[in-house]
Amino acid sequence: MVSSKIVKMASPEPIAPGGLLDPTEDNNYIAALARGLAVMRAFAGQRNQLTMAEIAKLVGLPRATVRRCLITLTALGYIDTNGKYYRLTPQVLTLSQSYFSSNPLPRVAQPFIEQVSEAVGESCSVSVLTGDEVIYVARSTRKRAASVHRDVGQNLPAYCTSMGRVLLAHLEPEQLDAYFRRVTMKKFTHETITDETTMRALLDQVRRREFCMIDGELEHNLRAVAVPVRDQSGRVIAAAHISSEADRTPKEKMRNEFLPVLRSAVSQMRSLLIG
Repeated sequence: MVSSKIVKMASPEPIAPGGLLDPTEDNNYIAALARGLAVMRAFAGQRNQLTMAEIAKLVGLPRATVRRCLITLTALGYIDTNGKYYRLTPQVLTLSQSYFSSNPLPRVAQPFIEQVSEAVGESCSVSVLTGDEVIYVARSTRKRAASVHRDVGQNLPAYCTSMGRVLLAHLEPEQLDAYFRRVTMKKFTHETITDETTMRALLDQVRRREFCMIDGELEHNLRAVAVPVRDQSGRVIAAAHISSEADRTPKEKMRNEFLPVLRSAVSQMRSLLIG
């Protein structure tokens, strides 16, 4: 049974590439487009249909503004309505298809993460940093039994995930400073690290060691190890990780057995990712 609970999302705050500048200060910035995209994103994590009032509350915009966005998106075929409730249509998938057909990373990564998953018997994924979150762009067909089911397109906070920390660790100093100014780190479990000084020290360690291990910070009993994915030029463009249940996979096994397999896979990917 689908829950009727409405989960409040943060008001849409545009983030420039690298998080350094506020794009709304650019005269070429189209606020109406940003609002329309925010309305579509409002459906993430909700039930399949929402009222205009619910959408307005989720995105933090006036109902009149949301109404105009909904009329436009309905005319374009991205949203359907019966007059009271609104729902996304399958045409929304064409937006993600545009990404997958134009970006080589998911296609290159998929066979390698399947090999990793088969070798270690656990799920393997690749994510990129978008704004302040990591988004899954490739996922092995082997799924782990977890309290949170994650597929391609799922987004998670960067600070408390192994892939997120790998990607944060390789930001430029000014980009990382901007990240900490924007983000409020909250606890997901009693293990979640939310102190900025401690987090910065951890990111320095991740940068030096070229891997990150997370133990119960996002979910209880979730342990994961991640490494950077580099393109031919050496630039970090993504992160790959292996996740497992902590009660069946000791840290030593993850570090001594899983990590070498993961590093080998991303090393092989590198020659296929043109910078």
